[in-house]
Amino acid sequence: MPKEGITPRAQDYSQWYLDIVRNADLADYAEVVRGCIVFKPTGYALWEAMQRGLDDRIKATGHTNAYFPLLIPKSFIMKEAEHVEGFAPELFEVTQIGTDKLAEPLVIRPTSETIIGYFYAKWIRSYRDLPLLINQWANVMRAEMRTRPFLRTAEFLWQEGHTVHVDEADAERETLMILHDVYADFVEKEMAVPVIKGLKTEKEKFPGALRSYCIEAMMQDGRALQAATSHNLGQNFARAFNITYTDQTNSVQTAWTTSWGISTRLIGALIMSHSDDEGLVVPPRLAPTQVVMVPIYKNDAERSAVMGAVERITAPWKGRLRFKIDDRDNLTPGFKYNEWEMKGVPVRVEVGPKDVEKGSVAVARRDMPGKAGKSFVPQAGLTEYLEELLATIQQNLYDRALQFRNDHTADVSNYDELKAQIERGFARAYWAGTTEDEKRIQDETRATIRCIPLEQPEAGGICVYTGKPATQLVIFGRSY
Repeated sequence: MPKEGITPRAQDYSQWYLDIVRNADLADYAEVVRGCIVFKPTGYALWEAMQRGLDDRIKATGHTNAYFPLLIPKSFIMKEAEHVEGFAPELFEVTQIGTDKLAEPLVIRPTSETIIGYFYAKWIRSYRDLPLLINQWANVMRAEMRTRPFLRTAEFLWQEGHTVHVDEADAERETLMILHDVYADFVEKEMAVPVIKGLKTEKEKFPGALRSYCIEAMMQDGRALQAATSHNLGQNFARAFNITYTDQTNSVQTAWTTSWGISTRLIGALIMSHSDDEGLVVPPRLAPTQVVMVPIYKNDAERSAVMGAVERITAPWKGRLRFKIDDRDNLTPGFKYNEWEMKGVPVRVEVGPKDVEKGSVAVARRDMPGKAGKSFVPQAGLTEYLEELLATIQQNLYDRALQFRNDHTADVSNYDELKAQIERGFARAYWAGTTEDEKRIQDETRATIRCIPLEQPEAGGICVYTGKPATQLVIFGRSY
């Protein structure tokens, strides 16, 4: 039975998503700034947890953080032709400061390849300066007037890595290492969301890139969500901004660059991968609060006994579990249960007078609503029990999401099968078509090639659209 205030997923998936965002207190619309949202504390806490997990991985691979200007001279954007063509419709421009008109408009960054390229050209002189490995945590703006919280907003938060290398091979190693060791590792291990790692087609790649890679996840409505991208930019931006270095023979060489990013749309991915008609579901490894303790009492005498037990039970949790004690006296236990279920806290522990007498507690799992997920557990050894339970819940969420993706992915061999399958989820097909073929399929079905998986079968096949011999297997799907 769906919780009051939440539209069932099966009835209206889009409204269900918006209901989760509102009722779990994740965000609010910024009506006074069209296309933007406010990250409320609960939603921002998720982003902070994501930042920590990603930042640790980024730094572990040898990168350091810096910060570059929000405003970029428009002439910088114009220097890389393919880049400007891709971003021109999305740009916000500043043309006046106070009463003074600017001689050159400034663009609010849609991404920072250009401004960072300008500074890299100043900083790099020799091969000894390479590789240059810098990451930035920032906000960006792109014209997006049809807002869907976290998924599509005019302003969003992200990290963007920008690196410089001596040759294509080193740039390619960087691009794939970020995809595998940072992005896919984080999304699968911390968010419990299985992903497909792949190469973008020429039609879908980042404007100005040599090659674009991505990780694609399936949401509970069968649609794809691009969770992260990593781009080998080749020498395009290096040429545009004259990023050169002197090699070991004292010859001047053009550098190779990469860029890669992941954004707050991960919060949207989290909601749509795991949540249910009861509210938000957050994987334990990512959850800002893993366990909430709810004491139950009716009078001062019971309160004294129960709170004494709570203090004793939770003492070993410090430094081992992220927990809260909800001892608000003005709210009923039922209200508290509802609130913490809505906000997706993985485990709830309840202690009342009878539990104190019996030396037990009631434990409720958020991934299994209702009686199926509730059990009575001895207080002795409870800390270890909860640690094991959190690990079990984490794995269960991943396995459940993976099973859903497998159940909603099918091989197709002709165009009619392709059109039928994308109504359910992902269509896996051989491909030997052109960019024009891709565009026609998108126009007719609203589906795109999400990626060319890095893991490919040894044998070839027949193109799903042209009927020609094909060597590449691709994933088609509708996306967010």
